[in-house]
Amino acid sequence: MNRILLFSIAALLAASSCTTPSRNDITALVDPFIGTAAHGHVFPGATTPFGMVQISPDNGTSGWDWCSGYNYSDTAIAGFSHTHLSGTGIGDLCDILFLPSMMDFTLSLPDSTASLAKLNRVFFSHDAEQARPGYYAVALGSGVNVELTATPRCGLQRYTAVTDGTMNVLVDLGFAINWDRPVDCSLAWDGTSLSGRRISAGWAEKQYLFFSSQFSAAPASVTMLNTGKVTGENQAEGRNIACILTFEMKQGEELIVKTGISAVDEAGAAGNLASGMAGWNFSMAVAEAQQAWQERLGVISAGSQDSSLLRIFYTALYHTMIAPSLYHDADGRYRGTDGEIHHTERFTNYTVFSLWDTYRAAHPLFTITVPEMVPDFVNTMLAIREEQGKLPVWSLAGNETNCMIGYHAVPVIADAMHKKFTGFDYEQALDAAIHSASLDFRGLDHYRKYGYIPSELENESVAKTMEYAIDDWCISQMASDLGRPELAEEYLSRSRNYRNLFDTTIMFVRGRMSDGSWRPGFDPLYSHHTRSDFTEGNGWQYTWLAPHDVEGLISLFGSREMFLNRLDSLFRVEEEVKGENASPDISGLIGQYAHGNEPSHHIAYLFTMAGAPEKTESMVRRIMSEMYTDAKDGICGNEDCGQMSAWYVFSAMGFYPVNPADGRFILGSPALDNASVSLPGGKVFTMVAEGNSAGKANVSDCFLNGIRLDRNYITWDEIMAGGELRFIMK
Repeated sequence: MNRILLFSIAALLAASSCTTPSRNDITALVDPFIGTAAHGHVFPGATTPFGMVQISPDNGTSGWDWCSGYNYSDTAIAGFSHTHLSGTGIGDLCDILFLPSMMDFTLSLPDSTASLAKLNRVFFSHDAEQARPGYYAVALGSGVNVELTATPRCGLQRYTAVTDGTMNVLVDLGFAINWDRPVDCSLAWDGTSLSGRRISAGWAEKQYLFFSSQFSAAPASVTMLNTGKVTGENQAEGRNIACILTFEMKQGEELIVKTGISAVDEAGAAGNLASGMAGWNFSMAVAEAQQAWQERLGVISAGSQDSSLLRIFYTALYHTMIAPSLYHDADGRYRGTDGEIHHTERFTNYTVFSLWDTYRAAHPLFTITVPEMVPDFVNTMLAIREEQGKLPVWSLAGNETNCMIGYHAVPVIADAMHKKFTGFDYEQALDAAIHSASLDFRGLDHYRKYGYIPSELENESVAKTMEYAIDDWCISQMASDLGRPELAEEYLSRSRNYRNLFDTTIMFVRGRMSDGSWRPGFDPLYSHHTRSDFTEGNGWQYTWLAPHDVEGLISLFGSREMFLNRLDSLFRVEEEVKGENASPDISGLIGQYAHGNEPSHHIAYLFTMAGAPEKTESMVRRIMSEMYTDAKDGICGNEDCGQMSAWYVFSAMGFYPVNPADGRFILGSPALDNASVSLPGGKVFTMVAEGNSAGKANVSDCFLNGIRLDRNYITWDEIMAGGELRFIMK
């Protein structure tokens, strides 16, 4: 390790000591590095709860395990950008990147698409990194200590010079990784502020981002660059533009940069900057971000004798509160999915809806942990429907990516309606849901015609059929809640379509042809990531995907005993997934159960629903202990915008929403000794696991408010009323 870096580490530790959280602070139990290694795909940088800005380091490496811009295996940093995705399987964003250095930058690019930031990547040591909610710090080998924090719409950076000399600050709009590429960028220096735009294409087909930055000291020079060449002007336009600002620094001197961002225009970015932070008190901004996290995380007070378990739990809760992300300016303007500028007054607008993942547990968790935000999520979805002509599928930065399958805004809205949330139009919501179900989109026309999607007519036919059936059940419930029995029966009938793909002779769901015959060559172990009857899975995993009709699924096996035997086999089968192009998302395996991917998440709870609660209790404890740790690779698959973590938060408290829209939570085996959830109106719901320990996974009795439960679930209404759920462990 070089002498400058060693000195940088010592200086960084001294500088950041004033921002260390107090001993009783819940944020001290969160480790943002959990999930940054292997396939977790999370970022370690600074953000506020559900904030617009996620300012974090980018390694400058393209690849699947760098979807967040960062992977713990890397040892170089290309800079610090202001937008990041948390745990996704596709990489995008990483907009508006800054890189400080006490050394001169190399400007000679090998070609017009190369990035100056990638060319000038800086070595760092993980020994010189710190991260906690709302704060990140690293000592760079180039002689600069970097600290990051955020407000909801602004990113703040503090650079400390380790030696006397010139600090060069590169701002690179040409920087991109993975799917993203810049298509139209601009930079301008007006003598006080640096501002510009970055329009890019990638997963988000046309992403607009504008920014406005201010500096705590005046730069000695500002040099504009286009493809590495000096323009000689105070502005630049193009696809691969950058600028370098220089500052004469003394050892230990600080430079603070604050940046507002907007999807609307530069005026919106400047307005967000002005409303985000007055003055230059970086430590105060860190304290405010930390307090925002303390308040959000404090919704659950968890207890355990195992400190590592508490770190896992609170880091999981933290990860559930990064997305969806705020997506309108301080003045109420936002860019809609139609590309037009809209104004919102009655609701807060959001983006980053990873609905194929999050409808299963993250959104049901929101109805408990952030119930005041649920109407905003629904109103955002209804506004998106008005803008683009359909409910969102996977909404990102004012774009519809159409990623993954199903129309899973519907379960989120149906759940909110069933739980009687107010603040949105129920009739409009039902109309939007029916519209999604009526589209000729991704095999829906075949689904309506045949009662399933024929394999030869549509890729991923089985997975799509099964996900559509779940959505149809949700529409049935919406119609029932609104007193529309005929409509409810129509969609209830459609929700049973998954049964048409269940082959009772082999007890698997499988592909079926349009003439009614089974697709030949079926192997329940086979997977192809992009071309098969299944989406990121195989027949073993998808056979159980009927959380809305568990009794109906059990009946297809002929008896509960047969159902339980086959369910046991799922976790015990020793054969591996087959296929040269098997999906990498099939991870976190126990037998053929794949906890690293969302279609498996409800499966362990099916034992209880089939009359074998002890098997659910043992298995969910095993999943919690094997698939979640407090190590850097402590998440067994893509975190997926909170879903992987929401499973843990629920399961650690002892219950889980198998059907994500019926308001019921199936009982399991709590890992926590106790947990208290703060609810609206000053109410508190408490879970107690009496006699709990790592060796006691099974439940002998369960009591709700002192009354012994004779059922395998509790309801959302019972939770929100407050009270006590007591497990007696054995």
